[in-house]
Amino acid sequence: AATTEPGRLRVIGAVLAALVVAFGAVTAWQVSDRQTAADAVAERSQPLSADAAQIYRSLADADTTATRGFLAGGQEPAQVRRRYVRDIDTASKLLVSAAANTGGSASARDEIRKINQLLPVYTGLVDSARANNRQGLPLGGAYLRYANDTMRTRLLPAAGRLYQAETARLGDDYEDAEAWPWVAIGTGLVALGALGWAQRRHYQRTNRVLNHGMLAATAASTVVMLWLVVGHAVASTELSDSNDHGAKSLQVLNEARIDSLRARADENLTLVARGAVVVDEDGANKGKDAYEVSYGSQMSALVGKSSGGSPADGSLLDKARALADDDAGREPLEKAADRVKEWQVRHKAARAADDGGDYKTALAKVIGAKDSTGESFDAVDSQLAEALDHEQREFQQAADDGRGAFTAMALGAGVLAVLGAAGAVLGIGRRLSEYR
Repeated sequence: AATTEPGRLRVIGAVLAALVVAFGAVTAWQVSDRQTAADAVAERSQPLSADAAQIYRSLADADTTATRGFLAGGQEPAQVRRRYVRDIDTASKLLVSAAANTGGSASARDEIRKINQLLPVYTGLVDSARANNRQGLPLGGAYLRYANDTMRTRLLPAAGRLYQAETARLGDDYEDAEAWPWVAIGTGLVALGALGWAQRRHYQRTNRVLNHGMLAATAASTVVMLWLVVGHAVASTELSDSNDHGAKSLQVLNEARIDSLRARADENLTLVARGAVVVDEDGANKGKDAYEVSYGSQMSALVGKSSGGSPADGSLLDKARALADDDAGREPLEKAADRVKEWQVRHKAARAADDGGDYKTALAKVIGAKDSTGESFDAVDSQLAEALDHEQREFQQAADDGRGAFTAMALGAGVLAVLGAAGAVLGIGRRLSEYR
């Protein structure tokens, strides 16, 4: 049949219709995949990453709070006990949620199982420390140090690996959502090229400039192509913005808040241990109080070793400030940096008192209600929490805008492809009618 002009026209019509339909189908498929990944970023992987960070923070805060309650003596303040219980409850509830939503991640499930197994061990050790402390028995300090060692060497590393697994999944979802649909674009270019060739052939054989059917098919395919390219560009830009100024900022802020919690725990444990735990590894810190050395390490990560008023380049607070894209995000970080400096000054005064044998004064400077390092830590934690809330809102807004750009694109591509294919067939049919 292709040896005659009507036969050739039928073949051309069938090929054009198939190419236009294929373009619409591939576009719908690739857009659906990217919309699913964008939805996962906003609704699953980022919230799971945030929950994993909250599990870590809750465990670290529980450890810090338990130490603070121990330092207060046998009569532990009620608000301190409530905070410890709230932290443990929060971690337990989030572990249940994470286990239900972690999907096919074997590594995440393994870490959740480890934390669930170790958490009762930790709380049992803390309860033993409290019981002995109430009776004035020095064994309480040993129980507390053992509990802290369990938290630092087993619980927190497992929580950290869970956070890394969920953050890696977030990165994979971002990569899938932002990947360009090259197969759809390539198919669209082939379809448009074929339509252009068919219309040129029509013009050369009939001297007619326009074929309404093929012109409609070309217009529909062009609309799909522009919608695909522009829509994906907008979605990719918004998703990239949600990553750079949302997800990445949240990761840095989570690290900063965790390091401040660990620094506070180290500060408390320095008074609990009273020099009983020292660094035994060879190096510049060998023989020094292990908790004081760890405190210095956490502070160095948080603000660096800058002697000025601003965090040192490369420190967590410096990175967080660089990632914040507005004054509402930078302001709490600047306040947090000021309170960290205040914390460091008060810490030096507390250490000077303790090293001078005045334990009572040192204790008041660490856990006292006024002008203490605890007051500074609470202020730092509050400012970092405010910054986290702001960046979470920024992330959600940008992520919603990004996935919104995919709205109706798959359905629209399918409908326009069917209309374009129909137009191509009708256009060829118009030519075929001339041979009857």
